[in-house]
Amino acid sequence: MELSFSRSNEPIDQIINQLVEESGGIHHPAVIKEMILATLKIGQEIDYLADLKLINSTLREMRYTERVFGPYRHRKKVTIFGSARTEKTDEMYIKCVSFSRSLAENNYMVITGGGPGIMQAGNEGAGSENSFAVNIRLPFEQKPNPVMYRNPRLITYKYFFNRKVAFVKEADAIVVFPGGFGTLDEAMEVFTLIQTGKTSPKPLILMDDQDGYWEKFFDFIKESLLVKGFISGEDFSLFTITRSEQEALQVINTFYSTYHSLRFIENRLVIRLLKILSDEQIETLTKEFPGLIEEGGKIRRSEMFPEEIDEPDLVHLPRISMLFDHHHYGLLVALINRINSF
Repeated sequence: MELSFSRSNEPIDQIINQLVEESGGIHHPAVIKEMILATLKIGQEIDYLADLKLINSTLREMRYTERVFGPYRHRKKVTIFGSARTEKTDEMYIKCVSFSRSLAENNYMVITGGGPGIMQAGNEGAGSENSFAVNIRLPFEQKPNPVMYRNPRLITYKYFFNRKVAFVKEADAIVVFPGGFGTLDEAMEVFTLIQTGKTSPKPLILMDDQDGYWEKFFDFIKESLLVKGFISGEDFSLFTITRSEQEALQVINTFYSTYHSLRFIENRLVIRLLKILSDEQIETLTKEFPGLIEEGGKIRRSEMFPEEIDEPDLVHLPRISMLFDHHHYGLLVALINRINSF
């Protein structure tokens, strides 16, 4: 029988319905039924066992990720990237411990890769009770650090791509300490996701050392990317370079001082806020950021849209909305920073 998402699949639909009912306690059954149907279609369409095993492992890892992070949805979290080879006596290890401690004192939780070096420093500073560790199975370097060993918020992944989803999806801010290929890969992934709108805007902070690790990177961006037109000037709004723990914490706190979150509903951008903006402030945003708004549009105060009903905990928040061109995500970060200045 050829299965379809768009038409009836009787008697399979009836069997799936019965399976969901008999299981009991199923949240959002319509979505679960579609997932079951997708699994059956995978079984029909893919006969290569290694591919099926990859899909199965991916689903199981994603399920467990949501199970671990779900109870802490109300707590803001900061992902910390950095080298696994940073020694405990290194200035950046000591700085990371101190910075992570200040995050915990400000009610943030910390997400690290769960290994040694900067990852251990992040967990050490925040404390195991305020930490997550999203570990990866590697033949070297990546055993769980002593802080997170046997912690219920330790997840060990088989695949890097699942681990990266957890790093970015669950984070409200990302701080990157100096590191090697893996650290640069993680940082560039976040740059790309924010620049292309594939993850919501969030503070991306590059914590520099005394040798100017990130300053040299910044020079490369200006001289080899900006000059050649590979990026635009507005992309510099995507990140902050600092040597100061206090400045890094201030950047994160300020980013969420008025702004709460956003959502795209087709070509409409909905920004959820922690306080109501005045008419004058909304007019100021419209005048200062015309490049973000489709021609002839305006930024307006709005109510919750019907599509947002799947986020019931955000129903009460005030909102502004506009028709967004889906191009200038660096400028969108600048808009959020302007909102936070009111």
